[in-house]
Amino acid sequence: MSTTITKYATRAGAVVGIGAAGLLALGGPAFATGHAGTVHTHGSPLTARASASTSARSTGSYANGAKVTISCQTHGSKVTGMYGTSTLWDKVGKGYVSDTYVKTGSDGRVAPECGTTSTPPPTAGCSTKGTNDPRSCAAAVTWARNHLGRTSSDYAHRCDHVVALAYGFGASGSQSANSHWAAIPSKYKHSGDTSVPAGGLAFFHTSSFGHVMISLGGGTFASNDIHGNGTYTKTTIAEIQSKWGETYVGWAQPWFQANH
Repeated sequence: MSTTITKYATRAGAVVGIGAAGLLALGGPAFATGHAGTVHTHGSPLTARASASTSARSTGSYANGAKVTISCQTHGSKVTGMYGTSTLWDKVGKGYVSDTYVKTGSDGRVAPECGTTSTPPPTAGCSTKGTNDPRSCAAAVTWARNHLGRTSSDYAHRCDHVVALAYGFGASGSQSANSHWAAIPSKYKHSGDTSVPAGGLAFFHTSSFGHVMISLGGGTFASNDIHGNGTYTKTTIAEIQSKWGETYVGWAQPWFQANH
């Protein structure tokens, strides 16, 4: 998010701070439960809404200077506010408010992705049989859900690497998502099928590298970069297609070159 007023010193300072602390290879620091924030407007009340959209119904409002507790964050309508322009929204007591009007002490995310729970969805249809993957489909989905909302230089422009991390590998064994798809035996691939079970890998092709992401079930996926370089968030096949112009080619069971 580009800011007009920073929430934490300067953006450069925030980046230096992260570098000094050291980003973990498997994700950034864990988020605290219930992050405190302060509403900051030009003086008028900030409207809370039923969902992360400027067109969603109002569920109340907060006065300038009001204290709020952020339980989770998600992406929605783009808003320009006191802290620049962003699609990030905060879930607070009365509903969702744009993060551009909340002072959080950080220019980045401060809470996990909304909608995550400790119990992952069923992974029926996904199988690691014959793949020798270090993790099961369910364990990989749990990894993905636990890392939503995190930002790491290890994730930026490395989609095939990120899905490999979810399945317990240090590297995928492929040079790109395109080469990964090409190497997968046909018995593990489901070309053109958009009904991807939780744990399945969805592949796209347009650029020289392509894209791959892991299904969380119910038509949602965990992907790097779609909402900011190096940031791991929820998305859909349709958003990848419309935002990046990628062509969906199908999904595959979690087969990795690293095992073969």
